[in-house]
Amino acid sequence: MNAESPFWSPAIRGLHAYVPGEQPQGEGWIKLNTNESPYPPSPLALARMRAAVDERLRLYPDPQALALRQTIADLHGLAVEQVFVGNGSDEVLALAFMALLRHGRPVLFPDITYSFYPVYANLYGVAFERIPLSESFEVRVADYARPNGGIVLPNPNAPTGVALPLADIRALLQAHPSSVVVVDEAYVDFGAESAAALVGEYPNLLVVHTLSKSRALAGLRVGFALGHSALVEALTVVKDSFNSYPLDRLAQIGAQAALEDGAHFEQTRRKTIASREWLAAALAQRGFACLPSKANFLFARHARRAAADLMQALRERRILVRHFRQPRIDNHLRITIGTQAECERLVAAFDEILNEQPAGASAGQ
Repeated sequence: MNAESPFWSPAIRGLHAYVPGEQPQGEGWIKLNTNESPYPPSPLALARMRAAVDERLRLYPDPQALALRQTIADLHGLAVEQVFVGNGSDEVLALAFMALLRHGRPVLFPDITYSFYPVYANLYGVAFERIPLSESFEVRVADYARPNGGIVLPNPNAPTGVALPLADIRALLQAHPSSVVVVDEAYVDFGAESAAALVGEYPNLLVVHTLSKSRALAGLRVGFALGHSALVEALTVVKDSFNSYPLDRLAQIGAQAALEDGAHFEQTRRKTIASREWLAAALAQRGFACLPSKANFLFARHARRAAADLMQALRERRILVRHFRQPRIDNHLRITIGTQAECERLVAAFDEILNEQPAGASAGQ
């Protein structure tokens, strides 16, 4: 990165931006580091987007994305006024920090969680407090019983994959009726309970989803939020204050089709879950401990080998996984679930690596 320029606004000096997972160049990589779907998008979505590549691209898209929002509303039994869409769930979350979480009191989120949350907070000048997970990396709802300007919880959590039951989300909402509770459900389709069913009961609940994971559309950038119409209106005011057209014509059409194609969604979701359970068992047989995951990834550590060394050894074999250099989790790897064949290749690579002499070890050790 270049040195700070005198032309930079003072507000961005000292900001530490989010660092995405590596996107390798070239062929031959097994990419298990960014939680993308290993399966192609819905054929229906691809067909509709191809059909939409015509002269209509000279026109602006629907700024309200009404057709897409209606499809989402119907899917969740809500009114269209309770649905907001944005350019990926990252944008939706960013707008939520600006529109709903700036109240002068700290926003609460876990100490080990999606690392974009503190980035948003610092960008928008939102005070925040990290609430430690338990020793077993679980969210304890009782720990959030303190004054706050809002609560943000990913469920399942990332990068751990551990999920909260719906009863705990309900308890949190009841305990904080004056705070917006944002539940980030990027991975909910892989086995957790969605809080979308609670939107009609709690006006302080905002549920955020993405089509990047279970709908295999990470390259399209579509996310949405479900909540009381007043929360959606606040998000819309902020959106329309800087970008009235966050979703292009093809994104709206492709996302709508992907949501309508329930058969493809269910097939790929189930295959991912099956491979996750297979991989967790295979890793356990090789000395790894994996947290109980309800996401499309595993969070694992080995009993005898350092995570950073394992990550590098995998990279030398053109397999990418994610390693976070931060307290409490610096000896864990986050491993995206690939196809079954990719998971088997990963296990074969681990067999090679674990049978090698660790760097710096002597024959007598």
